[in-house]
Amino acid sequence: MPGTGVIAIVGSGLAGFTAYQTLRRKLEPEQIAVFGTDDDPAATFRRHAAAIRQREMRSESDGHCLPTSFPGLAFRSALARKSPAPLAGSLLDRYHPTVDEFLAHVERLRNRSGWDRSLRRASIERVRAVDGGFELDGEGAFRHVLLATGHPGLNVPDELHEDPRAVHAYEPHDYAATVTVVGAGLAAATEWLNALAAGSEVVSVRQREPVRQPLNVPREYFSRRGLESFHRLGPAERCARLRALLAPSYPPGRRWDEPIARAMMENRFRVEESVNGTAQIVCATGFRRGFRHDPVLARLVDDHGLETADGWIVLDGGGAIPALSDATRTLSLAGVAAQWAFPAADTLAGARYVAHRFLRRVVSCPTP
Repeated sequence: MPGTGVIAIVGSGLAGFTAYQTLRRKLEPEQIAVFGTDDDPAATFRRHAAAIRQREMRSESDGHCLPTSFPGLAFRSALARKSPAPLAGSLLDRYHPTVDEFLAHVERLRNRSGWDRSLRRASIERVRAVDGGFELDGEGAFRHVLLATGHPGLNVPDELHEDPRAVHAYEPHDYAATVTVVGAGLAAATEWLNALAAGSEVVSVRQREPVRQPLNVPREYFSRRGLESFHRLGPAERCARLRALLAPSYPPGRRWDEPIARAMMENRFRVEESVNGTAQIVCATGFRRGFRHDPVLARLVDDHGLETADGWIVLDGGGAIPALSDATRTLSLAGVAAQWAFPAADTLAGARYVAHRFLRRVVSCPTP
């Protein structure tokens, strides 16, 4: 078992927080240093959810920050409501916790897990491999480091940067009488409904038709068999598969289809190929993609000559960087940066996947 001060998590968002809960199965808060700028691990999610008026999570019962999938949020909801309905919905893949339920869950875990005792309010800018582990802006060396730096900024199409009508979906906004929504994923679909409910006329501009699926990647890629098949792909094939898997999508169902069908009949919703003359443009275009947009990861790649492929840092099947990890130390990526190892790495299930494999390396490492 590692000694005090050898484990570090860089990033205090939900990916880092979920990893922390997993590490707490074996470690005390004083053995884990979490570097981040937000005390509240849900701060960024809270802002984004409020901006798009999100009420339900796309994730299902296991979309939580606990170390194991069961018991999930459906089980806890059933206990709180004294009703089996959430469990029945979970069995049919129809249970989706509310945003408020999820945020309350995060707050309970924060209070009982020792998170605030581990947190160090600092923004790490550089990670360097040194004798004995890794140095974080002069702090360290930490023998095992998990980088959970989050999404590298909001993505706004170049042609809309200077357009005064444009706002990103994840920034606070209301709706004009006429609204163009750029994008085709879950945020875009949510904004279609929000603007229609506000009485707006809505134009959807997208490069492709969205995929209709319950989760952000197909369920098979959450399973061992699906991942084994994915991990056998060569670099070029894996890049192509990731691009296909990460195409814009939102869930099927009447909740989405009926309001849009009704609005089309009323001539209040249409699809166009390019931005037109509406009063407002909402960029539901997600986040920038690729390690080059993350200063910490970009410096890490340049400083150590790491292998990359089409914007992803090449990882082993558990999310560790092979060139910088061995029997004595570990450097792993979590969150969206770990998609090379787990296509749905930017989900809570993905954060758990990487955290468990990181913990295995930590506990198997010889005590110095």
